[in-house]
Amino acid sequence: MKNKYVSTRIMAMVMAAAMTVSAAPAVYAAERADSEAIKEDNQPAAEDSTESADTEDSSAEATKTEYPLTITTYDYDGNEIETTYEKAPEKVLAVYQGSIETMLALGLEDHLVATAGLDNEVPEDLKEAFSKTNYLDEFTPSLETVTMLEPDMILSWSSLFSDKNLGNVTDWIDKGCSTYYNTNTRPDGDRTLENEFTDILNIGKIFDVQDKAQAIVDDAKAVIDKTLTATADVKDKPSVMVLEPLGDDITNYGVKSLGGDMVTQLGATLANPDASTVGKEDIIAANPDVIFVVYMPYAGDDPETVKNSQLAVIQDDESLKSLDAVKNGRVYPIMLSEMYASATRTQDGIETFAKGLYPDVNLD
Repeated sequence: MKNKYVSTRIMAMVMAAAMTVSAAPAVYAAERADSEAIKEDNQPAAEDSTESADTEDSSAEATKTEYPLTITTYDYDGNEIETTYEKAPEKVLAVYQGSIETMLALGLEDHLVATAGLDNEVPEDLKEAFSKTNYLDEFTPSLETVTMLEPDMILSWSSLFSDKNLGNVTDWIDKGCSTYYNTNTRPDGDRTLENEFTDILNIGKIFDVQDKAQAIVDDAKAVIDKTLTATADVKDKPSVMVLEPLGDDITNYGVKSLGGDMVTQLGATLANPDASTVGKEDIIAANPDVIFVVYMPYAGDDPETVKNSQLAVIQDDESLKSLDAVKNGRVYPIMLSEMYASATRTQDGIETFAKGLYPDVNLD
């Protein structure tokens, strides 16, 4: 059963906010049409122009957010909660890579009261927007810091809302601060591409930038469609393992992981879909055609060193030399941020997997 919380301020605050003119970013208006209507030779030009304008107005109206808007989110334990937005939040705290980059990619930097928790630099095309934000010294902001910021929305991962961090989302919602965390960080939930897409689209709705959000999702989905079309005649699709060496343990990204979902949606098969961790004997028994090795360079790390160190665990191990993937040179790196709570980096992850799965197919 859903619990319902409404993220609204008291009426006086709403009226005061309504009197303030906010510098809302322009809405992305470009749309790609599947086909164009062919004009009749005898149709007056002025009438064509009017019909075109009417169509554009109708399309813009269709993607415009109507408030109040109710969005389904989750509490720290993963229970569904419905949050209602009376208007677009104006003081958003975005914590961790994907949350920050989603706001920036949607042109919402003016809505950010603060940012925190970057593992890596933001992409080059987002750096100018990021420079306008208040980036905090604390990687994970404390309860005291966040309280002083007085945000009206917190966008992050589920872990931020543990008792040792900011506390459960329901406490914040009761205080008039909405919360939204990446669905693929929900406890015990399956991690899927659809979750990443839904999150981006929901943020687009909340801030009335639905066209921008839809464009990001459409571009990512287009990579999958293009890959499946280009490989339709490939009879023997590769078997795959997505592995992350962590000391003595090796994490296996299987069927319930985002990386695993990316691989299967691209037409490949997970060689060991159900295991969360594997030993070398498990990898040998599975003998996948392709192995993707997960690496994650954090701030201050040399990315090439981290990547090569992770690859060496698989490529240079004598007991794994007999693997088809190793013998055939089909061991590829992939960054963790591209296939775990990937947000706007989701397209990068799909492209990385596609190129490794089908190196002989032209996917450009």
